[in-house]
Amino acid sequence: MSEENLKNVDNVKAQMRKGILEYCILSILSRGDSYAPQIISELKDADMIVVEGTLYPLLARQKNQGLLSYRWEESPQGPPRKYYMITERGREILSQLDEVWDEMVEQIKIIRYGKQI
Repeated sequence: MSEENLKNVDNVKAQMRKGILEYCILSILSRGDSYAPQIISELKDADMIVVEGTLYPLLARQKNQGLLSYRWEESPQGPPRKYYMITERGREILSQLDEVWDEMVEQIKIIRYGKQI
């Protein structure tokens, strides 16, 4: 694959990741409260590379939309940590996004492989 094609693929991959990061954050927090470095670690474990400069604005936006809240908690080492938690509204939105995701996966399968009967 040429260097230009690799750049194009990387750009598309980056755009796809950006488009689903908010969904991923809600999914992570639906399993339990977490702080930003832990969220980043979970995303990286899934090969969803993200940096703090990307994550914090998303967390702030989701908080402002009422999808998340947070609390400060003392840390065993270092300063207190800001733990994020999903709100009831966030759970409702996540449920809707789960449905949208499942629909999109099926739509993409049809587009890629043709209509399955």
